[in-house]
Amino acid sequence: MDGPRPSPYIPAPGSATVSDPTGAFCPLDFRYGRPEVRALFSREARLGRALRVESALAEAEAAVGMIPPAAAAAITAAVETGQVRLERVEALEASLRHDVMAITRALAEVAGAGGAFVHLGATSADITDTALALELAESVAILDDDLRELLRTLLDLAERERATPAVGRTHGQHAVPISFGYKIAVAAAEVGRHRHRLRELSPRLLVGKMAGAVGTGAGFGAHGVEIERRVMDRLGLAADEAPTQIVGRDRIAEFTNLLALIASTAERLSTEVRNLQRTEIGEVAETFDEATQVGSSTMAQKRNPILSENISSLARLVRAFALPPMENMVQWHERDLANSANERIVLPHAIVLADDLLVKLTDVFGHLEVHRDRLAANLAGAGGLAMTEPLMLALVERGVTRSDAHEMLRRLTRGAVADRPLAALARSDPAITAHLSGDEIDRLLDPARYVEYAAEKTERIITRWRAETAA
Repeated sequence: MDGPRPSPYIPAPGSATVSDPTGAFCPLDFRYGRPEVRALFSREARLGRALRVESALAEAEAAVGMIPPAAAAAITAAVETGQVRLERVEALEASLRHDVMAITRALAEVAGAGGAFVHLGATSADITDTALALELAESVAILDDDLRELLRTLLDLAERERATPAVGRTHGQHAVPISFGYKIAVAAAEVGRHRHRLRELSPRLLVGKMAGAVGTGAGFGAHGVEIERRVMDRLGLAADEAPTQIVGRDRIAEFTNLLALIASTAERLSTEVRNLQRTEIGEVAETFDEATQVGSSTMAQKRNPILSENISSLARLVRAFALPPMENMVQWHERDLANSANERIVLPHAIVLADDLLVKLTDVFGHLEVHRDRLAANLAGAGGLAMTEPLMLALVERGVTRSDAHEMLRRLTRGAVADRPLAALARSDPAITAHLSGDEIDRLLDPARYVEYAAEKTERIITRWRAETAA
């Protein structure tokens, strides 16, 4: 048989799995994720980043006298004018079975006299890991903007509802009143902390390398330090101070674990919406297009929290993607390829889905219907038992020990029901009326009064975080 044997593992140029969108099978290709974010991980975009690194390398080598300036200019011109075609790279890879060699040969073919100097002194990971850092830099910028928009949306909602009384729940039971705005402000602060984490992580994550086969830089000789500095400066990256053949994978593991944290917050908030939208609670609801939207194929009355459920589902997958990068930290000696294949899958999926669920969460809270009538009704339900704490504290102020006041109310509330609420029970109990008048009891059991402190705290949280949404 003449010619190279076709590889069963590398798609032939023009095959459906390479360039035909009708051959797509991953739901990210047609159902989840924003097109502009998915585009970051296209083969064209990844090729473009690798070529930018090759160009930066040539420019750095010319600056220190390793290659002729004309050669560097030819290489850069070939890159910047788009002369390297993806189809040619794919054809070379099918034969060479090496992705970076396919890129360097395709570049050398169109770089004229500069072709002899393409990739001089570098190893494949110098290109792929530095190109990955460029990819991650674009991704971090998108995620930072996502978190800012979600933070801004939550702060707006918290401000609108800062003094709206609501039932606070612990263990799934009524606890004491909270303002709905404070509930949302708590979420906003959590999102703000994630944005801080992303920014604190970025200097550790956005690093490349131009240090050769095992990270020592020996292939660049005496110019190694200067070449690496120039390459990274040109690309807007930092250099890994201590790479092996690859950039340390603890950096990527930290990033995907942060995505898992963000996903957990997203699921926590989406679960809160789902629970509060339950028919028997009904305090909030996702927006629903009554004109056209369908909740169920058989139950015409349904108004399901589908976005929040979708967020919960995607969040579980993003968390699962945190595990492979931790395992990728385990390398044989200075490097192996056990990380390579799964990173090509994990990172695009984790980033696209993290962006997707953050954008959806912003939409949920940006259009959330807050049913104040149901908030008030639920707070008054079960005999108003959520208001025992202010009575207990007032009794203590009048000289009753905390233990005795607690026991008085524990016994009293055993008989609280809708037609005999806490206020009526307290007014008829001599042990309580000996210390508190009827008017005082009514005032103490006013939820709006009780959440004044929550409203004040909400304002402080809003002030704390609002300034950060401008940058």
